[in-house]
Amino acid sequence: MKKWILTLTLILLGCTSGNCRSQKEQKVDEKKINEAAAQISSNSQSRVKVYKYDGSQQCGMGKSVSLSEMQKELAGLAVYSADNRPDGLMHIQVCGSPTGRANVYEIDATSLEAAKKKGFKEWTFE
Repeated sequence: MKKWILTLTLILLGCTSGNCRSQKEQKVDEKKINEAAAQISSNSQSRVKVYKYDGSQQCGMGKSVSLSEMQKELAGLAVYSADNRPDGLMHIQVCGSPTGRANVYEIDATSLEAAKKKGFKEWTFE
């Protein structure tokens, strides 16, 4: 008896708000969505990430080069972002060996060759 009353109560409460399917669907402007997607795609394709290892070594040995100091090497190139990241590779665990941390900079794809001439490599670790 209690289950029957509970079920009836839930049905009546659900019906008071109306049929959920009768609510109007919002129209999506596919043209705007496609234009935004194309713009995002073209922006991401026109930029690349380059890196150089920062020189840090395990056990605090070695001096790491800061982002701002290394960015000076990219003088004349537009830099959109800078970050210090691990390369994600396995490194031997010995004091004095490299940590695998690198300074990563986002630049225009057209500037990639100029950055390579300055000793940077394309970031491919993601």
